[in-house]
Amino acid sequence: MVDTEPPSRLKGKYVAIVVCWLLGNGCLFSWNSMLTIEDYYMELFPKYHPSRVFTLVYQPFAVGTLFILSYNEAKVNTRLRNLFGYSLFFISTLLVLILNLATSGKGGIGTFIGICAISGAFGIADAHVQGGMVGDLSYMQSEFIQSFLAGLAASGVLTSGLRLITKATFNNSRGGLRKGAILFFAISTFFELLCVLLYAFVFPKIPIVKYYRTKAVSEGSKTVLQDLAASGIQTISKEDEDHTKTQERKGNKQLLFENIDYLLDMFLIYALTLSIFPGFLFEDTGAHSLGTWYALVLVAMYNVWDLIGRYIPLLEFLKLESRKLTTIVILCRFLLVPAFYFTAKYGDQGWMIMLTSFLGLSNGYLTVCVMTSAPKGYKGPEQNALGNLLVLFLLCGIFAGVTLDWLWLIGKGW
Repeated sequence: MVDTEPPSRLKGKYVAIVVCWLLGNGCLFSWNSMLTIEDYYMELFPKYHPSRVFTLVYQPFAVGTLFILSYNEAKVNTRLRNLFGYSLFFISTLLVLILNLATSGKGGIGTFIGICAISGAFGIADAHVQGGMVGDLSYMQSEFIQSFLAGLAASGVLTSGLRLITKATFNNSRGGLRKGAILFFAISTFFELLCVLLYAFVFPKIPIVKYYRTKAVSEGSKTVLQDLAASGIQTISKEDEDHTKTQERKGNKQLLFENIDYLLDMFLIYALTLSIFPGFLFEDTGAHSLGTWYALVLVAMYNVWDLIGRYIPLLEFLKLESRKLTTIVILCRFLLVPAFYFTAKYGDQGWMIMLTSFLGLSNGYLTVCVMTSAPKGYKGPEQNALGNLLVLFLLCGIFAGVTLDWLWLIGKGW
């Protein structure tokens, strides 16, 4: 299904690629804004380790919600799922802004708990959107899911760039960090509203998207019927309906066993990445000549190279498709743990920037290789289910990573 070309008369491929990029961006733009202004939260809550706690709160909600959604994937209305997720992103981002204005930028345990609660809401929204979109795009052209994944990484690049600009602009002004944070979340709120409108009114009406969704229905999918209705296709033919009833699809358990290597690959990629990024980069890299800019530069370099890595597989001769070789490369990547440890202890900032760049490059590259290779050879409903499982293991990897990230604090008063 992934490799099947639609009829040439259908238009909208490049429009769909752009919209997928924007929707991917919106999936993590708000959360990356939270991560990128950690220097502000470190100043506001110096005793609470916000760079680690916010992520640790976020993940159980994301993993728990996605587990429920993945288990019931075949019955979940994709349109309502994604619209709910993007709407929750918009509301939660707006609440961060309101909370900051209501408390006049003051810290304290009450404000901290409030932001933790909003972090949990971000996790719920992420589970709805990321699993829903990856599942939806898995039965379309591979360029769509690659563009969506690139959009996820681009959100980090944009937020890092904005953070560097706002820091340079407000650094010497009174309350500069807070002004930068307010600007951040004002932009994020607007962008999340844009994503709600794009998914509701633009994406379902693109001809090539309608083609793939109609084909998925003919293969037994019932999750996209509301999206087809929104595009003006109210019903499917009686012949297709009868054919749909006779279609049999592999269950989640069978898909899990057939793709256990891909699923564990996703888990290991993000378990390693999140054991280092962002907590270690903010709290454990020491003081260097860049001063307060150092952690922001490291985060920016990670995000830039993560984005670059997600475009490399577009060159077919550079795409890693061997299942065994992919797993070997992912396991070798764990050598970065001692590399980061000794670089933080003995190296200078140039080596740390290089290592962080490689962490981002390998993360983005391997993510796209696994996500675009795994769904090949399956029918539409199976690709949708497998996409959800891949994101579930990705989020489990993130949860494991942010938990392991606390091990860096051993011997430092913990």
